[in-house]
Amino acid sequence: MTDTMFSGGVEERVAQINASGRVPVVFVHGLWLLASSWDRWAATFDAAGYAPLSPGWPDDPDTVEQANEDPEVFANKTVGQVADHYKQIIGALTQKPALIGHSFGGLIVQMLAGRGVAAATVAIDPAPFRGVLPLPLSALKAGRPVLGNPLNRHRAVPLSYEQFRYSFANAVDDGEAKELYDTFAVPAPGVPLFQAAAANLNPLTEVKVDTHNPDRGPMLILSGENDNTIPWALANGAYKRQQHNPGITEIVEMPNRGHALTIDKGWREVADTALTFVQRFV
Repeated sequence: MTDTMFSGGVEERVAQINASGRVPVVFVHGLWLLASSWDRWAATFDAAGYAPLSPGWPDDPDTVEQANEDPEVFANKTVGQVADHYKQIIGALTQKPALIGHSFGGLIVQMLAGRGVAAATVAIDPAPFRGVLPLPLSALKAGRPVLGNPLNRHRAVPLSYEQFRYSFANAVDDGEAKELYDTFAVPAPGVPLFQAAAANLNPLTEVKVDTHNPDRGPMLILSGENDNTIPWALANGAYKRQQHNPGITEIVEMPNRGHALTIDKGWREVADTALTFVQRFV
């Protein structure tokens, strides 16, 4: 990984966005997914007049096939490194972007908003940061494939179909769950989960958000009603912390949705909810 450069493809896209004069929208994916998981969202925001940008995490491969052929490329990516990577990309934009993130991407966009670089932020089923205290049993079970083995901290960890079914695709039928797994699932670095699990024990953790910065901008937190990985208690815990900010902070629960709400057949309802929020402010 390099923390001083980003890929030529992203650099070219940033130049196109700057030349267009349109408001950028930066999408940040979470663990076990790639930037391509945002493709339909990007098209939706593009059609609404925004300039979408969906960079991967540092060194992410382009396709699921490449990711599964060389899984170790994901290992040892920390939350701080990923946030700095996105901040550098955002710094090359001439306009403040709206930020949209899912899961650990939802954590990353809150970190970035706390640094004052967002025009508006939508955090979807966001991973918890320091100060978010609930420990729901379903979240602990969803994290067990990684957290159950301390050696996974420095590994790239894939999910089995059964693990993906529980942590992502519990709110869809078996056929759709299998299709989502085959289409989107890739290995993920173990270290962010260990960082999040220890965030409230480590005052020096990277997994922290400045919820007081007056330049944070408006923020919406979206929560899937049936999400096992980031259940309501965690999303609402983040919302309560973000309410310390003088800016607008809102939370919406998406009925009957699991952690795969950004990629499953109901993705458009979630995308439209995020779009409507962004349109109110930028």
